[in-house]
Amino acid sequence: MIAFCYRRCTGRILIRNLDDSVIDTLKRRAAAGRSMEAEAREALTKGSVMTLDEKLAMLRDIRAHDEPLRAPRRPLVDSWISIREGRDDDDR
Repeated sequence: MIAFCYRRCTGRILIRNLDDSVIDTLKRRAAAGRSMEAEAREALTKGSVMTLDEKLAMLRDIRAHDEPLRAPRRPLVDSWISIREGRDDDDR
């Protein structure tokens, strides 16, 4: 028996009030050998690709959301200085 979690789940969408010219265009493209559903799927997939500006805006939103959770920034110090200070503290 195969568990449900191993089956690939795909989303479904119902689009109402679609303009007839869009449907006619999909039908014409589908006449070349593919189904109208395949044509619609390809068009939606291509249309859902994020632009560079959209990706950058999403990254800015994520960073703004995460900023309060970040640890306070400390100045960068060469590691040998930190090691020396730690050793000097141990000697006291």
